[in-house]
Amino acid sequence: MTDQLDRTDVHGELPRWDPTPLHDSLTARSFIAAQEQLGADVARLEQLFDQHDIRACEPRPVTAADGAAADAVLRAYNAAHRDAALLGAFVHAYRSTDTTDDTAQSAASQLDVLDARLRPLTGRLAAWVQGLGPAQLATVSTEADDHLGPLELLAARADHQMPETDEHLYAELATTGSASWGRLHTDVTSQLTAGVTFPDGTTRELPMAAVRGLATQADPAVRRAAYDAELRAWPQVGVACAAAMNGIKGEATIVNRRRGWSDPLDASLFANNVSRATFEAMHAAVVESLPDFHSWMRTKAGLHGHDGPLPWWDLFAPLPTAASGISWDEGIDIVRTAFASYGTPLTAMLDRALDERWMDAEARAGKVGGAFCMPFVGDRSLILLNWSGSTDAAQTTAHELGHAYHNVQLADRTSLQRRLPMAIAETASIFCETLVVEEGLGRLDGDERLTMLDVDLVGSNQVVVDIHSRFLFEREVFARRAKRVLSVGELDELMLTAQAQAYGDGLDRSTAHPKMWAVKGHYYGAHFYNWPYTYGLLFGLGLFARFRDDPERFRAGYDDILSRTGMEGAEALARRFGFDVTDIGFWRASLDVVRSRIADYQRLASR
Repeated sequence: MTDQLDRTDVHGELPRWDPTPLHDSLTARSFIAAQEQLGADVARLEQLFDQHDIRACEPRPVTAADGAAADAVLRAYNAAHRDAALLGAFVHAYRSTDTTDDTAQSAASQLDVLDARLRPLTGRLAAWVQGLGPAQLATVSTEADDHLGPLELLAARADHQMPETDEHLYAELATTGSASWGRLHTDVTSQLTAGVTFPDGTTRELPMAAVRGLATQADPAVRRAAYDAELRAWPQVGVACAAAMNGIKGEATIVNRRRGWSDPLDASLFANNVSRATFEAMHAAVVESLPDFHSWMRTKAGLHGHDGPLPWWDLFAPLPTAASGISWDEGIDIVRTAFASYGTPLTAMLDRALDERWMDAEARAGKVGGAFCMPFVGDRSLILLNWSGSTDAAQTTAHELGHAYHNVQLADRTSLQRRLPMAIAETASIFCETLVVEEGLGRLDGDERLTMLDVDLVGSNQVVVDIHSRFLFEREVFARRAKRVLSVGELDELMLTAQAQAYGDGLDRSTAHPKMWAVKGHYYGAHFYNWPYTYGLLFGLGLFARFRDDPERFRAGYDDILSRTGMEGAEALARRFGFDVTDIGFWRASLDVVRSRIADYQRLASR
């Protein structure tokens, strides 16, 4: 049995990131000075907004004075947001890897207060720009001209804002409302442990991230033991997570109504710069594809010896013929080989990420689960992983490194120019993940090819089927939360119903996971956060098709398009690649790629 916490066996020596190029620590004099400087800069920015009366105004012709005001305000606004984001990343580097760190928690709370002062200024800027008109303002302001795309998006936002005083009040109250509820969820779930009884009879108390990582273990008895331990553990934090869910969704319901959103999904679509027509086309294509995924799950179940649907604990199971695990170095080699199929820019960035210690890979107590990438100093990023020693973990590593590559292209953009909607933010990450899959499929056959297809389809199943269940769940939560508070039992029931609708006869429903609403932190930090992953997967498959058709042409324009992703809506970005994402045919074509892989998988499995 592999010891999941031994960092020197199958996993190898796992890297930890190094945030010290910015400050030596959270108690360093330079960090304290940077906090104080940011506070002073925010105060000056508030004064600058008041000085130039940057707030809602009646439409009128622009003047030279308006141009001067826009130049001064946009420069100061971008600088303050840049510095706030940098300090936020530095603090989060400590807090996300050890949620028991009181110093990190305190520093994060102080930044929340400053953020509560910055957010209403964005609303004031949006209202002012809408009153004067972004295009008109760009004729008298160099800064406005450079930021025309982002300012047009801000102007549209002004139609869905509360009065200025209400937005200010909400920003302050949110620090003790949704922000605190979100922090509570992060803290209790990252510190949750579970006792796993292994096949040899020993029981070990493991961090939840490590327990969930056992879902990719080769031994089915270990997978089942981890599943049983997880279901025993999650009820311990059920009441706290339900309180957080109710607090966050209740707050959102009130604020959405007061901002003029009749449907919370519309607010999510607007925040992602995605039209309803585009979403409906994608959603319809996804629903059409569900039976294909159900068929694949039943095939996978057969390969694991089940006569019927797939049990939950085998959703992430490696094939019985697959290698028992891979080391960190082997995983990096998989990523490096795939990145080389694109070219030097990706492999060079991977080398930098390793040499400059961008990544924190070990699953350990107090560390948040999942994976993410956040921009840091200059063009570097910080990448959090919970390495499980599987091929899937290698794909996750490639995914997060894709975000890092995106950040490299955005490094010279201002804060306003690099405000990435979630749906568009997945562009480079999914592309990099697809490189890993396609490189493997291009050289493998027989059992090795089946294994690669299995890893890929496990991921696609999560991003299409499971995320569809999350969408169904969250839609119903919003509908019911508008009327009353939901209990733990009701949230469990909604989760099971959503899973039944999405997984259909592909999943053994007696093994469904009622506490997935507590597991997924996405519900607690944003609203309808999950569907953009589906958008990203299917858009990324279309993107790879463009690369495969004409690699040189694709490479020539790819970096520039990535650098512009915060400056245009999803439809406009898609048109740059030659796609019409309002057409269901685009989404069907991407899902046809997945269907072809399912057919290949089933052909190989039938042998």
